[in-house]
Amino acid sequence: MTDFVGYFRVSTDRQGRSGLGLEAQREAVTSFISGRGVMLAEFTEIESGGKNDRPALSDALALCRQQKATLRLTVRT
Repeated sequence: MTDFVGYFRVSTDRQGRSGLGLEAQREAVTSFISGRGVMLAEFTEIESGGKNDRPALSDALALCRQQKATLRLTVRT
């Protein structure tokens, strides 16, 4: 079994507030992980695709390194 860390991102505040984009991403990742391992943590970010500064992604990657986990992400723009 593999340990996973989830990272979810949408580009706009509207997508983030609606939760629809985030919920679809969460469902896709949860479905992928099912039977393969466990989700250690989830990180969510609402950031434009044009920005390079992604604090939640940095935190997710740090946890992956610390726990030797696999990052599973989806991005909706």
